[in-house]
Amino acid sequence: MKKNYLHTIFNTKLLQLYLLFLFVTVSHAQVVLESEIKITDLGLHFNGSKIGGSDPDNGNPEAYDFFFGRNISAHGDAVKTYKEYVFMTWYRGGKLDRHMMLSRYNTITGTLATIEFPHRHTGFQNRWWIGESHNTIAVGISPLDGTIHLLYDMHAYSPTKPSDGSLAQDYFRYSYSIKDAASLPDDEFTLDKFVKNSNGGYKHLRMPGVAPQSEFLALTYPKFFQNDLGDLLMFMREGGNNNGMYKFIKYDANTGTWGNFIDFNSLNARRQPGIEHNWGLYGDIKYVNGKIRIGFQRRLADNNDKYMYQNGVYYAYSDDQTGATEWKNHRGEPFSLPLFDADKIKVMEPGDYVETTGKDRVRIVGGFDWTVTANGDVHIKSQVRDLDNNVTKDLHTYKPAGATEFITSEDFSGGAAFYTSGASVFLIGLNNGRVYVEKADGGTNNFERVYEATGGRRYDHGVVHIENGKAYYYLMEDSSGSAQPLYLQIIDLDVDPVDPTLPNNFTIQSVGETCVDKNNGKLIINAAAAFNYTTTINGETYNFIKDITIEDLPPGTYNFCIDMDGINRSNCYEVTIEAAQDLTGKIEVSKQSANVSVQTGKGPYTVIKNGKQLFETYQSNFSLDVNHGDKIQIKSKEACKVRWKKLSTCYRI
Repeated sequence: MKKNYLHTIFNTKLLQLYLLFLFVTVSHAQVVLESEIKITDLGLHFNGSKIGGSDPDNGNPEAYDFFFGRNISAHGDAVKTYKEYVFMTWYRGGKLDRHMMLSRYNTITGTLATIEFPHRHTGFQNRWWIGESHNTIAVGISPLDGTIHLLYDMHAYSPTKPSDGSLAQDYFRYSYSIKDAASLPDDEFTLDKFVKNSNGGYKHLRMPGVAPQSEFLALTYPKFFQNDLGDLLMFMREGGNNNGMYKFIKYDANTGTWGNFIDFNSLNARRQPGIEHNWGLYGDIKYVNGKIRIGFQRRLADNNDKYMYQNGVYYAYSDDQTGATEWKNHRGEPFSLPLFDADKIKVMEPGDYVETTGKDRVRIVGGFDWTVTANGDVHIKSQVRDLDNNVTKDLHTYKPAGATEFITSEDFSGGAAFYTSGASVFLIGLNNGRVYVEKADGGTNNFERVYEATGGRRYDHGVVHIENGKAYYYLMEDSSGSAQPLYLQIIDLDVDPVDPTLPNNFTIQSVGETCVDKNNGKLIINAAAAFNYTTTINGETYNFIKDITIEDLPPGTYNFCIDMDGINRSNCYEVTIEAAQDLTGKIEVSKQSANVSVQTGKGPYTVIKNGKQLFETYQSNFSLDVNHGDKIQIKSKEACKVRWKKLSTCYRI
């Protein structure tokens, strides 16, 4: 609720931190580059040639050919923040390596911890020598239980795609950690904190929960997002480019499982009366300004129109916090899910802003993003190319709060990402390989450049994540080879939260009881904006300005609201303080092996033999070699009492 390399691959003494004050021009606002951190020298990149899907390996280990695009690291939904940490996914180059990696940067200590996973980038349709730019790794963190979730974009594979069946047991890839792994100390942030599959690996063919296996076929473009309550949600597209649908699903932190998918639109739309063509979509589902919203461009299954790929701009929102019902277009007109006719939510047509009408001569790909301010101003950006007249236009389509229609401006610079804070809109991107930031008041097109790097290294591409007034720009340096440097830039956008009614103002964390019957649980409440707040817990009223920790709480579920002085609005929450558990289980000895089964108690578990610590593990079932006379102890850092069935924790073989 808002409320290893098995070892770290970077020695923190060697971690390079660059403060580029000399290379930054700042005007109007104090937007500054806080830091630039090298993540690795070995980010995988496709530096070869664009080739066909059945072409053989070029035989050159230094040149990585590709099918779609060149980018694979610092690409997709690859960067997120949680507490003081920044999480980044990447593949390690060069061409013959390709291992999947997860790095975590601590913004307080400046240390970097990285986990190497055993699986690799498998290439286009399981041909490892053909780079596949869709195979990005989305990362999401649940703030309610501290779990890490990784989803690999397999670009709509299934048991029969590829047709040779080589990915019949690997067409969907999902990895997830144990609880609280996201904030473990660096030396404990290791591969064994991720849950193994039945074969001992870390790739799962489904997300644990109630959705059937059939829901995990032919999926692509994964992305995680959160609502105001801290619930983690994920959406993907099922199907193909011109016959696809978006669907989303929510994680239940109480059970550690996922629910059922909600379908926004439907496959095979032309089967419905009045619908002439199937269609797919390219865009985003986000939780912005208190609502689940969607913005996309459509790809129509019409091969005879002027559009090479996408057309149109489409937008809608839901007044239902789950997103299951109460969907409306930008005029407030309701519609039900699944949506069959995209024209019900159409905003505008970028193709109207160029002259050509020839078949497949209007290209609308890339440059699309959208956001909504706290005031309700909607901002959408898109790009259109006229291939006959060699004209490219960046378009800004916006609707001020209270207006009935959108305005589209061609006086717009484009950019990588939109972001909103309060009543302002930010545009962040690269200009000649260097980062810039522009800012405008919501509901206007009056963008001003408030930051631009004028020196230092140049970047090829990157992805931005914005949180609490800071931009976390994950970038690949403009270099050479199939292994290239990756960096993280942290940019302070000079946004001081002053509005306590903004979404995500409150972060709420519960700390469970440490020992049975101690009743020493905690609730930690943090507000982004300083204000006069009041809340009542267990009949006692607490007043605070920004942060408060409420201690000595017994285990249980707490329902409470936070009130704001002089504002007729409350934010209400339900949180659970977990009860402590004794460490219980059993040890069974068979020949020269002791099989340990932990039944209750929280890891990590320390295994001691003859007074010497052997290892720590989060696994609840494990074994170790023993000889007659050995003395075995199993301990837990958090258990205050230890009870073992049949055999004691201090057992002499």
